[in-house]
Amino acid sequence: MTLKFTDSTFETEVLNSEVPVLVDFYADWCGPCKMVAPSVAQLSTEYEGKAKIGKLDVDANGAIAQQYRVMSIPTLLIFKGGQVVDTIVGAVPKATLEAKLKAVL
Repeated sequence: MTLKFTDSTFETEVLNSEVPVLVDFYADWCGPCKMVAPSVAQLSTEYEGKAKIGKLDVDANGAIAQQYRVMSIPTLLIFKGGQVVDTIVGAVPKATLEAKLKAVL
């Protein structure tokens, strides 16, 4: 299940997570974000229990996007132990996302 992260839940859900977390920074109006969304949804099902996978709407949650210097979307950040361990910018194939996620598991 794809989680929804917000400014108020980010610390608890992402930074304090026991498992790696992939965060998809997106906006509803973003075409490339819509291209990545199905891959993110599939990975969230496939990696349930091993990693948290979710989305953060940059229009509604600007503080977190600004804190992590998200300048273009989609930007996907992988967190482990509360730290960013990988960054993916732009629409990429599911295989690319999966490879980067597997590398931190």
